Amino acid sequence: MAKKTQLKVFYTWGEQSMVKYDKGFAKQIEWDIPLLDGYDYQFLVNASKDPGTHHFNGIINPGLQSTVKYFEPDAILIYGWAWKSHLKALRFFKGKIPIYFRGDSTLLDKQKNFKGLLRKLFLKWIYSHVDKAFYVGSANKNYYSQFGLKEKQLFFTPHAIDNSRFGKTDRQETIKIREKLSIGTDGILILFAGKLEPKKAPDLLLKALKQLANPKLQLLFVGNGELEKELKLMADNLTNVHFMDFQNQSKMPAIYQACDLFCLPSKGPNETWGLAVNEAMAAGKAVLVSTKVGCAVDLVKPGINGEVFRSNDLDELMQKLGELTDSKEKLTKMGIQSQQIIQNWSFEKQVKAIVDTIYSDAK
Repeated sequence: MAKKTQLKVFYTWGEQSMVKYDKGFAKQIEWDIPLLDGYDYQFLVNASKDPGTHHFNGIINPGLQSTVKYFEPDAILIYGWAWKSHLKALRFFKGKIPIYFRGDSTLLDKQKNFKGLLRKLFLKWIYSHVDKAFYVGSANKNYYSQFGLKEKQLFFTPHAIDNSRFGKTDRQETIKIREKLSIGTDGILILFAGKLEPKKAPDLLLKALKQLANPKLQLLFVGNGELEKELKLMADNLTNVHFMDFQNQSKMPAIYQACDLFCLPSKGPNETWGLAVNEAMAAGKAVLVSTKVGCAVDLVKPGINGEVFRSNDLDELMQKLGELTDSKEKLTKMGIQSQQIIQNWSFEKQVKAIVDTIYSDAK
């Protein structure tokens, strides 16, 4: 018999989160796909003077505890602790209602100094309020283990995107994108999609492309951010470097489909997972990522569906780029492998793991 549960989602950012100014993209963002269909939800009042997830006091919900108590849940799943209301909820409901937790932090930026020791003590205190945690991948599991959670408290719920949506091919649209960029059938298009910010190191990718000086290679940056002007100056009107403003969700599948290789060259700090890698793999593309990208150890199989290079290492990035782009046929085969690998990282598996765990505990 299929499991049934009554679910309610409480959005702590508030209703203003539906249309918000994204500091990273430096743009007003309103998603163009439905996000609220098919489930019960409530926007809580956010009393923060500067609302958002970019700082601890960006989420302050005076009515959170009373509203959740009125719903009378048998279990609570909290996403993230680094906002005032979320930490307050962890402390308030501890010992009253089973608390499940999900986040995607890693140890990739671990500090080996006194400050790091203090942080370790603080995080052990934080996670002492959690009954069980859902980890999104290997690096995230290691993080929870480091801060006191035991094996029996940890359950795998894969980080995921809508694989089917990104896997649908709109051949006419992808041809149109390549034609607009004047990329011929022999051209190899490398895609960077995301915020143009220092931690993602798009400038390193541009430097690598310039030094390789391979006329077959084309580079497309999709997104906006603080490095945009600098990158355009660095490109210096090169005909094989292209820029496209932030594109909404309905446009992104065709853009991934138009590329031959996706690259996320992040140097951190705080590049936790890199869901754009999931999106590129679902679109059937080879991927190249740095060691600072949280999903690297789980999703990228060197020589099979892509490569991993040492973070901030220009020489190794150039080497891996050269190896990957010496054959379009190789990239196509790697893309097929990407699409097969990512099938195990789906919303369906994520939801099933969460529901099965909570039901098992409720028995």
